[in-house]
Amino acid sequence: MLSFKVTKLDIFQSYFFGEVEFRSDQYKVNIQNQRRGKVLKLPFEIQPKNEKVVVRMTGPGDLFVEDYLPFSGESEWLEIDSDEITYFLADNQDKLDTIEIMYE
Repeated sequence: MLSFKVTKLDIFQSYFFGEVEFRSDQYKVNIQNQRRGKVLKLPFEIQPKNEKVVVRMTGPGDLFVEDYLPFSGESEWLEIDSDEITYFLADNQDKLDTIEIMYE
């Protein structure tokens, strides 16, 4: 499992943009709806056994949202295109502080 700490997340017209920390490295993050379909891109390569991976955003207590997204390769940013995550985040922006990527 990969765990990214959300250090900054701002809402724009139809997407979220900010920064996450992973193993003391800083990366940009972009979370938006599924205009181009469900997408997960990471700022480094992984080798998942399955095409889809679980992407979960969590906060204090039992607050979380998750979606199964196809891993679409490497990008300079962490990119998440998911209606479920985007819409939940719109209502809970300041309550979610971690992004977890679970894969085999």
